[in-house]
Amino acid sequence: MTLVAGIDSSTQSCKVVIRDAETGRLVREGRAQHPDGTEVHPDAWWEALQSAIAQAGGFDDVAAVSVAGQQHGMVVLDEDGQVVRPALLWNDTRSGPAAADLVDELGAQAWADAVGTVPVASITATKLRWLAANEPENAKRVAAVALPHDWLTWKLAGYGAPGAADPGLEALTTDRSDASGTGYWSPAEEAYRFDLLEHAFGRRLIVPEVIAPAATAGTVSAEFGGKAILGAGAGDNAGGALGLGAEPGDIVISVGTSGTVYAVTPKPTSDASGTVAGFADASGVYLPLIATLNASRVMDATAHMLGVDHSKLSDLALSMDPGSEGLVMVPYLEGERTPNKPDATGSLHGIRMATSTPAHLARAAYEAVLCGLADGLDALVDQGISVERISLIGGGAQSPALRQIAPTVLGHPVIVPPPGEYVADGAARQAAWALAESQTPGAAQPHWTREGTETYDAPAAPHVRQRYAEVQDMTAPRLK
Repeated sequence: MTLVAGIDSSTQSCKVVIRDAETGRLVREGRAQHPDGTEVHPDAWWEALQSAIAQAGGFDDVAAVSVAGQQHGMVVLDEDGQVVRPALLWNDTRSGPAAADLVDELGAQAWADAVGTVPVASITATKLRWLAANEPENAKRVAAVALPHDWLTWKLAGYGAPGAADPGLEALTTDRSDASGTGYWSPAEEAYRFDLLEHAFGRRLIVPEVIAPAATAGTVSAEFGGKAILGAGAGDNAGGALGLGAEPGDIVISVGTSGTVYAVTPKPTSDASGTVAGFADASGVYLPLIATLNASRVMDATAHMLGVDHSKLSDLALSMDPGSEGLVMVPYLEGERTPNKPDATGSLHGIRMATSTPAHLARAAYEAVLCGLADGLDALVDQGISVERISLIGGGAQSPALRQIAPTVLGHPVIVPPPGEYVADGAARQAAWALAESQTPGAAQPHWTREGTETYDAPAAPHVRQRYAEVQDMTAPRLK
């Protein structure tokens, strides 16, 4: 049996799955937590990855490995290959003013035409602009910029050791899906836009080489057995699409720390409104996507406020009718990306004596998250994308309340695949593909089957979204 490993280095944790390359059967797995915060030193990811690999039994008998990771995070390296400062993550909104400046300077349409995406605070280019403006001494030290999955792949290959004779910056690699989230790589042209990188940061930097979806990025170092080849890796959403085997007509809604709605399409998109990010996928086509900053953590916060666990929160929400009798939550607890309100706060509307119960608040929390995702689904449809099937994945999808409430808000049935680490599974599938390609050029992606999918359907409740739309913009800015 030939084994492959997939890694998901997400915002909250690192997951490693080891699967049979032919059938996809799970053989073993491991995980480790990441620290909280929107600014994290990459060394924490490296420590978590090593722990998760050890828990999964190591890579000595693994033939190929691939890393999927949280998108957009800014990992800046000096000329010796050392991290200059902690990485700013996708959900760090301090670069919101920088994003606005970049849009004002070149225009939203120019950005959309150039890279398929209008800058918002999550995009890497905006974080580089923030660094240049706010930490000039650190900015002077930067020789290269990478993304989380790029850096981890590079570390697995043995680069980045302090004092190494060869810093290995030219050995950095990435894939098209993650590169497309930087703001300086064009999915339509399949090329870096160094003019935009220089415009954002002030000078050119070393960037990872973008390699093909089934290409090999190197071999793991002797520390990890020295045998397994390294796949190209992917951004987390593209990894999830690979793990699901998503095809054109499929809409994927993922509810994790962030909420995402994306589709696999044969043509790139260009949305000057900035709502839909025109990303590439990890197979060779495209992945138009909307992302919300506030998803499962809204339920975390609501459960904390009510002093209940997630199981009880779900029960409370399901005990209340759709619309929560007029109580509406606007869930911008950490600012928001879609719509672009990095400094907004959350709010509650329609609070009366009759609606000030735990059940009302619980239902409002789930509906708030789903209303934001439903707005994203509408934005994809406005880009000409058809909705044939909606799959609901992510940690939040394990909540009975989210699964049962989703059809009433989205207005479509939803398919919930069995619980799984779909991003890590997608990385494992990519590793199997890279292994096959290394043996037989032109090899097709492996086909893995999965059983246990459930379908949820319920009458649509349009008044939920109507009421949400009435109060959505009634938010206050954060106190400085």
